[in-house]
Amino acid sequence: MRASVRSAMLAIFCVLPTLLAGCRHLPPSKPASEWTPQEARGAAIFQAKCARCHYPTTTSGLHGPGLQALTKLKAMPSGAPPTDERISFVILHGHQMMPATPLTDDQLQDLLAYLHTL
Repeated sequence: MRASVRSAMLAIFCVLPTLLAGCRHLPPSKPASEWTPQEARGAAIFQAKCARCHYPTTTSGLHGPGLQALTKLKAMPSGAPPTDERISFVILHGHQMMPATPLTDDQLQDLLAYLHTL
């Protein structure tokens, strides 16, 4: 293979993923200064229970997927639609490597409110 062809192919394989990732614009998260009291409580719950495995404002993974715009996407990383019911089920019962997270009904509602800000 000629060097110029090899260089062109290398450029395509290195640049294409970057370009494709840039094509998927996600809506920005709601600024913390605009959170309701419920969303702020949910953010505190997220920090205490979820942040060790999930980044809130990026899609990059930590130990679990990043959650930016989770409720605004057509599907969660599992492929399931991101309804409050499905998200609640995953939080409370776990999924694959994610353990179940016991929360009260009020805590769950606060956390869901926060997730909608992402």
